[in-house]
Amino acid sequence: MPRTLTATEREQFLAEPRIGVLSVAADDGRPPLTVPVWHAYQPGGELTFFTGTQGRTARKVALLEKAGKVSFCVQKPDFPYRYATVEATIVKADRSPAIDDVVAITGRYLPPDAARGFAESEINHPGRTFVLFHARPDRWSSIEFGED
Repeated sequence: MPRTLTATEREQFLAEPRIGVLSVAADDGRPPLTVPVWHAYQPGGELTFFTGTQGRTARKVALLEKAGKVSFCVQKPDFPYRYATVEATIVKADRSPAIDDVVAITGRYLPPDAARGFAESEINHPGRTFVLFHARPDRWSSIEFGED
């Protein structure tokens, strides 16, 4: 039978290194933009994720800055199934983040040397503006489908 995660469980689950799915309101009558992203979260803190302003991601940055709010979801796709979704308000868009702030995210998904190299290449990419977003969780939804 499904059950709602406790506040501690849902925050710990969001803090795990899972690929998150971000959704932000779109414009011009289009549906919301929904994309997978790497993220970082510490229980009780802010959700952080990044993107850049080159090519198709320029739309993502513009929409995030215009809407000022996102929905963000992480899931466990195998049994016992689990998900946590958070509605969050963007509180900061850092266009000159410190390498270590970006490594705090990339290091969750890559080995240490690769995480630093990836962060440096993203931040220093010619012709690209890199943005590290900080969002404050406002509302949560979560479920675990497990054994009774």
